[in-house]
Amino acid sequence: MNLRFEGNREWNWELRNMTDKQLLAAAEYAKRINLYDRVVNTADRTKQEHDFSLRYPTPYKEELSPIARQIDLNLAWAYGLIRQESRFIMNAASSVGASGLMQVMPNTAKYVAKKIGMTNYTNDKLSDTNTNLTLGSNYLNMVLIDLDGSWVLASAAYNAGPSRSKAWREKLSGPN
Repeated sequence: MNLRFEGNREWNWELRNMTDKQLLAAAEYAKRINLYDRVVNTADRTKQEHDFSLRYPTPYKEELSPIARQIDLNLAWAYGLIRQESRFIMNAASSVGASGLMQVMPNTAKYVAKKIGMTNYTNDKLSDTNTNLTLGSNYLNMVLIDLDGSWVLASAAYNAGPSRSKAWREKLSGPN
């Protein structure tokens, strides 16, 4: 019904007085029905009892693993970026136009598609899981290489743009 905002409010209302065990059960239920943002947010609420497989889920592993392996990209790093960018919401869209699991901008997607030889790319394919993961992962790897293997600068560049990360690096007083 496309009522994510309303559904999230209802979900969060029910979590208010739950124990850690109940929260983990709710997170597990969300995982079973593929609501990964609810999995993460619910598991993050626990105080004493934790299940890190729920706090840091790895959905889409069958799609992402071969992509990461092919370009020698650290899978855990890619998952951290996806968790932060979209909370695993495939149809996530930012106010500036980034979309999908890896929150790829349309112009960035066109650029990366061209660089990796994806000849049949059009912006409507950015909502396809495999295409989004392929383009996002390759872009992450490109900025990592461009920034001399600095995961910190590449993480910042993924979101803010490589030119900003390079400018920040130039302002550092110590070793880069």
